[in-house]
Amino acid sequence: MDETTRSLLIIFYRNPKMGKVKTRLAATLGNEKALEVFEKLALHTKKVTEKLTMDKIVFYSDSIDLMDIWPNATYLKAMQRGKDLGQKMKNAFLAGFETGYSSICIIGTDCFEIQDEVIQEAFEALNTTDAVIGPARDGGYYLLGMNKPQAAVFQNKQWSTETVFQETIRDFESLDMRYVKLRELGDVDTEDDLPDELRN
Repeated sequence: MDETTRSLLIIFYRNPKMGKVKTRLAATLGNEKALEVFEKLALHTKKVTEKLTMDKIVFYSDSIDLMDIWPNATYLKAMQRGKDLGQKMKNAFLAGFETGYSSICIIGTDCFEIQDEVIQEAFEALNTTDAVIGPARDGGYYLLGMNKPQAAVFQNKQWSTETVFQETIRDFESLDMRYVKLRELGDVDTEDDLPDELRN
């Protein structure tokens, strides 16, 4: 593995099943519209990431799909493993580091504001710091990156709550990790989060 391929972008992805995705959105808009929004968000994430030069891997929630929107020639594919989101992310990072990657970032498919330059900025930051994090307006984060495995970052969190970002920052500081904070962006979780482009 040469220097140009030592960076890995992990994309966490739920298999698109009616009633299983965007449940908070579905509570007000219905399952069909929620699935439609989810699929638009996934296509946006694909558009933003497919031209990036680092290796990319999609981690699926339920089953690996070799015939979906993520081209097999561009994206590696694997299964999420663990009991909760923290365990699943920790295991994905560990697998990447064990494979030989030295800089790893993770994103989901909920952020319609994310662009390729934000992801590139994150990897560039990891050249000179230990971690990078992109705060989401709801108190979580849309991107997390590290140069070595740190299990504590994925433990003792109330996932999908407004405390996750601040708790993660506290972990960085207690571990004496240098970190860079990216610009704040918004995830799409509820009807109030929907940009006009996703309402139609």
